[in-house]
Amino acid sequence: MPYPANHRVEQKRAIIDSARKLFNRSGFDNVSLQTIMAGAGLTHGGFYSYFKSKSDLYAEVLGCFFTDPHWKNCWEGVKVDLSATDVGSQIVRAYLSRQHYEDVENSCPMVALPTDVARSGASAKAAFQTVFTAMVNVLERSMIDRDDARHVKAQGIAAMCIGGMIVARTIVDRTLADELRASCMAVAHEVAGWKSHPSHTNGKLKKISRHGRKAHRTSRP
Repeated sequence: MPYPANHRVEQKRAIIDSARKLFNRSGFDNVSLQTIMAGAGLTHGGFYSYFKSKSDLYAEVLGCFFTDPHWKNCWEGVKVDLSATDVGSQIVRAYLSRQHYEDVENSCPMVALPTDVARSGASAKAAFQTVFTAMVNVLERSMIDRDDARHVKAQGIAAMCIGGMIVARTIVDRTLADELRASCMAVAHEVAGWKSHPSHTNGKLKKISRHGRKAHRTSRP
């Protein structure tokens, strides 16, 4: 019985999804091709009919919802509508959300894999650059002020979202990590000129003060 017309596309997608989760969890160097293929429900020998090398696969794993229509553009309870007028604010909230913080396996690769990319070849770096540039472009289009500084602001916000989540995940103190995400979210909204400066999700505001950890908290974002 012949395979359906989209069989290879689906199989390749399964390999990419398996690799993304494993790379996010363990890093590029610590994951074998055999483990990746097993995670996709396939045999090791079939890998090279889809990719030339592990590095070739790595470049495709670096896609994200800015460039890949098949990427799951939400974590549980957090959605991003790229056609919405407030997409920039949505992206910031999604990137710095509690759900993204906790869901390491399904992280945007720009958060989970930057050190691996820095040690990799030109193809992986080019893939990372493509995703980052796409993120900046989406943020720039959402800026309230139509001034010459929009691009600079968008670059800064994108870097703050990515870097803020990376730092938050390295902190042992969960309360401090939550504050960091909330602070980045508030500053990003202020820089962009968006009316709301949410430091929350699930509809509950988290108050931030100059006294940092002494501020009253009503929920974790």
